[in-house]
Amino acid sequence: MEHCCVKALVTGKVQGVWYRRATQEQALKAGVTGHARNLTDGRVEVLLCGRRDAVRDVSEWLWKGPPGARVTHVELEVVEAHEPDCFTTG
Repeated sequence: MEHCCVKALVTGKVQGVWYRRATQEQALKAGVTGHARNLTDGRVEVLLCGRRDAVRDVSEWLWKGPPGARVTHVELEVVEAHEPDCFTTG
């Protein structure tokens, strides 16, 4: 299986609504590693690394998010990154 890493910048009501933790849960279920971090401008940065199909599935979920989130935009970029061993939030 081909692996890839994608960086996403998620805009909308995505801080203070368990977005990072829910993203971590989705990633762990899919076997994807990376991180979800709050940015000072109110967005959440997400790095997803793993099997291409799993990364795609979690990337699509980012548009939905957990209950309480209101995602208005997701900017995706394929990146060359060292594939992390786990998924962290910060």
